[in-house]
Amino acid sequence: MTEPSHFQQLLAAAREQSEPHRLLFVFAAAELPDRPTPAQRAGFLAGRGGALVPLMCVDKAPGDLAGFEALAAESERAGPPWQVVFAAALAGRDGRPPGEEDVESALGAMVEAVRLGAFGRFAAYDRSGEPLILS
Repeated sequence: MTEPSHFQQLLAAAREQSEPHRLLFVFAAAELPDRPTPAQRAGFLAGRGGALVPLMCVDKAPGDLAGFEALAAESERAGPPWQVVFAAALAGRDGRPPGEEDVESALGAMVEAVRLGAFGRFAAYDRSGEPLILS
C-alpha cells in the first residue's frame, strides 16, 4: 500500500478540521528578475532560479478536489503555464466556511506574499505535485 502524497495529506487534514475550510492556491511562474546579473541570467537559462511571479489564484472546498492531478488539469484549462503552486488553508467559523470577502482578502495577501518572495508559510508544489522547499 502506498503512502498518501503530501497533497493528499493536505486535503485530508483540511477535511478533518472541526470548522469548514477553504483551500487557497496561487499559481506562479519563474521570470528573470529586472537587471539580472550574468550569474542570475545563466542560472535562469539553465532552469534554476528566477523571480516567482503570481499568475492566477483560486479557492476550493477540500471536498471539491480529488487530488493534485485534478487541480493541475483545471489550472491548465484556466490559465497560463505555471511552475509552482502555493497552497494554504483558511478556516471558517461557527460551522460555516469562510465568506467570500475573507477568501478574497486571504488570496490577495497570498498573491502579494508570493510577489514579495515571502512564501515560506505556504505549502509549495511543482507541476507534478511534488512538494518543494524554496529558499
